[in-house]
Amino acid sequence: MLAMKTASHRWMQLTLAATGLAITAVANTGCQVTEAGQTLPSAYYIQDDIQYFAPGPEFKLQREAAAMKAYKSDLEAQQAARQAP
Repeated sequence: MLAMKTASHRWMQLTLAATGLAITAVANTGCQVTEAGQTLPSAYYIQDDIQYFAPGPEFKLQREAAAMKAYKSDLEAQQAARQAP
């Protein structure tokens, strides 16, 4: 009976130690989470590497706008050529 009590007591100690270790590991892990559509930073965001993105052009679709403008001017030129006898 004594051996069974000691084994049960030892098993309980190991279970509590493993649970405590798991809780400690989870509490000390900084990770990025998504909560209600927001991406929240990790607990260690101050130590994270800083990323720099150089500013780009204000209007991101400049080439597309230029192509559309050229197309429109071509159409107008074609229509003007058709209307002029």
